[in-house]
Amino acid sequence: MNETNVDPAELAKFSSLAHRWWDLEGEFAPLHHINPLRLGWIDGLCPLKGARVVDVGCGGGILADSMARKGADVLGIDLADKSLKVAQLHALEAQTLQIAYRHVAAEALAAEMPGQFDVVTCMEMLEHVPDPESIVRACATLVKPGGWVFFSTINRNPKSFLMAIVGAEYVLNLVPCGTHEYARLIRPSELSRFCRDAGLDPAGSRGLEYNPLTRRYRLSPDTSVNYMLATRRPG
Repeated sequence: MNETNVDPAELAKFSSLAHRWWDLEGEFAPLHHINPLRLGWIDGLCPLKGARVVDVGCGGGILADSMARKGADVLGIDLADKSLKVAQLHALEAQTLQIAYRHVAAEALAAEMPGQFDVVTCMEMLEHVPDPESIVRACATLVKPGGWVFFSTINRNPKSFLMAIVGAEYVLNLVPCGTHEYARLIRPSELSRFCRDAGLDPAGSRGLEYNPLTRRYRLSPDTSVNYMLATRRPG
């Protein structure tokens, strides 16, 4: 499999917004706000300094850039050319060392570089592809034995529909309308099953909660809406 596991409409959607990736008040502002939380959680479980990392579905490089600044050697991959160009330009402007970007599918990179990475991250991507389980398998293939794989996505239940779609997209305008499709959201039990079937052991989870009054995010044990899952490949 190469570039078959992609939705052209999703690719076009993110490509049209590519120039806004590093606008702290723009459409991707929520990603900038949650990035320190997810970066800290990842680094706390698996220190990034000196680690070889691949960020699958890196977009404009928000997480990839911050991991490189923690001392990791980072490769960001995506299938949206415009987003990758923005990521590359930002790395040049910010003089971020130890980072590279490639236009390549996760499955193709897994076939090319199996077991080559200490850490694999795949954030806010699984809910945008036709076959999320294929991405999970690719991530499991990319990581070294004993390495870590981190995912983040959105739960599928009535609460998440109200908060992540109706609230975030149509009421609070945190993200553009149409960003998420309810049927593609993934329950933690489903993601955990994908991981176990791919040979990854779930090792912890955290929810990301948003307070509309303080306009701040925080980590929490509540995974009913936005959540992250940490897994390890036995080694």
